[in-house]
Amino acid sequence: MKLLKTYLLACAVLGLLAASSGTCRAQSDLELATYYYNSGAFEQARLYLDNLWKKDPSVYEMYLNTLLELEDYDEAEDIVKARLKKSRDKSMAQVDLGSLYLRIGRDAEAETAFRKALQELPEGRGPTKRLAEAFIKLDQLDLAFQTYERAKANAKDSYGYNYELANLQGLRGDYEGMVNSFMELLHERPNYLRTVQNSFNRNLRVASDTRQADMVRKRVLKASQERPEDTVYLELLVWVFNQQRDFLSALAHVKALDKRNNENGKRLMELAEVAAKNGDLETAYECYAAVAAKGPNGTRHDDARQAMLKVRAEQVTGTFPLDSAAARTLSEQYRTTLRDLGETPSTNGIMTDWAQLLAFHLNDPDQAEVLLDRAVNMPGLNLDDRNRSKLMLGDILVFQDDIWTASLLFSQVDLDHKEGLLGQQAKFRNARVSYFTGDFNWAQAQLDILKASTSKLISNDAIDLSLLITDNFNMDTLTAPMEMFARADLLRYRNRLDDALSTLDSLVTAHPMHTLEDEIILIRAEIALQRGNFDDAIKHYEEILELHFMDILADDALFGLADLHENQLGAPDVAQGLYERLLNEFPGSLYAVEARKRFRSLRGDVLE
Repeated sequence: MKLLKTYLLACAVLGLLAASSGTCRAQSDLELATYYYNSGAFEQARLYLDNLWKKDPSVYEMYLNTLLELEDYDEAEDIVKARLKKSRDKSMAQVDLGSLYLRIGRDAEAETAFRKALQELPEGRGPTKRLAEAFIKLDQLDLAFQTYERAKANAKDSYGYNYELANLQGLRGDYEGMVNSFMELLHERPNYLRTVQNSFNRNLRVASDTRQADMVRKRVLKASQERPEDTVYLELLVWVFNQQRDFLSALAHVKALDKRNNENGKRLMELAEVAAKNGDLETAYECYAAVAAKGPNGTRHDDARQAMLKVRAEQVTGTFPLDSAAARTLSEQYRTTLRDLGETPSTNGIMTDWAQLLAFHLNDPDQAEVLLDRAVNMPGLNLDDRNRSKLMLGDILVFQDDIWTASLLFSQVDLDHKEGLLGQQAKFRNARVSYFTGDFNWAQAQLDILKASTSKLISNDAIDLSLLITDNFNMDTLTAPMEMFARADLLRYRNRLDDALSTLDSLVTAHPMHTLEDEIILIRAEIALQRGNFDDAIKHYEEILELHFMDILADDALFGLADLHENQLGAPDVAQGLYERLLNEFPGSLYAVEARKRFRSLRGDVLE
């Protein structure tokens, strides 16, 4: 009995060892097959897969692909049919069979297999997506579409397949069908709005393709009329108008959304910002006016009133020659707004803006100074706002030829904000005062510090003025030409344009062919522009580009010429070409960033 037990135990141990050995061998065969398959050595891989396939159905896909690579189509057909008999989801096996038939030119049989795949499709999202994706990989887009349509018709849950159908219709080039499916999707799932917008941009290029954008707009408008309770369509419609830069049309629908959702002007304010950024200042003004019209009890009323003034100021002061009547009307708007809202810390900014209009555009620096004195000494005003008003007061004092008092104000602000942006602005103004008064060495020392400013605007201004001094003073033993030029620049700053031109004429007469020649031409162009003499301005800019293309002001002239065509002559196509030329010929220009932004805007990109 004892010997029998020992014998049985030995047999069991040997059996376990044999099973373990078989498992290890199978595992080793699978690893080798996978290695050879991934290496593209299909003949070696088949040596292992022929046996593995009989024991391990999981190698089916690897085995089938190996047979196809070796062009053993008969064996491939056999294993697919074997799979077909055993598989529960026969639809995928039918796709494999159809794919094989396509590969060997048996198209009719392939079509039959694909039809059977559709007929044998199990219910459920998983099988549906697998079958549709298999058809897509085979470029059988119509069959993939039919897969989703069949599943959609049989779906028991409320969720359809509109997202998948829309993307598939896009692949098929059926863009109207794609839009229709997306409309259905948004009805079911409004939270897909961003996804739909991205698809319209990617597939239909609604920002640049007017025909496609019009098609989308009409379909979205129809959906909005059919389902007026679905505000998502209004949101999408606003987005489409924004892509087309038709902000005025967007405004009507934003007003409807604002009223329906009780948004208190939030979306109107957002549209105003986008419109203004894209140069549609009139629509921006209308947006702010609509918010202000809600009355003084509205949460955004005061902000809207102030924003209206900023937009109108940009319109008035950005038009040459200045429309004096429009400037006076704007001045009255400032007066009325301050009367309604009061002179408080929250309205300090519009007091400063009004003072700038009075001094530099309506030639009333005395009233501007009085206004800014009140702003600077306002109780409860925070230090930043107080010093912003001080900077403007200093600018106006320079305008009035009170250079030293202005410099004192700038120094105060610099001390209050040694490391901050306001301090850098004050330091630049003091450097410019030194330049105006002929103290070029001191100005240069301050500008050298400001070149490293974190503010691109201040850094660029500092580099510009520094280059002017370096190129025309540091290397010249005569100081008189530079002093005359700085005096002319100061006269221009004070709007004494005839005196500025007279001083430049004297400089050219006394010092012909001086290195300042291109700077003189540039100032003449800017004065001509300010006076509305656009032909003269163009002549001067082109003179710089022709005679001084290798000098430092060539990119200034090119940018000025582009800006003139864009904002004064209404020639956006010409302006776009000039901005592109600047980017190509002067990629390192200080104007490159702004030129790129304007080029994109003129090309039709929406700057959000």
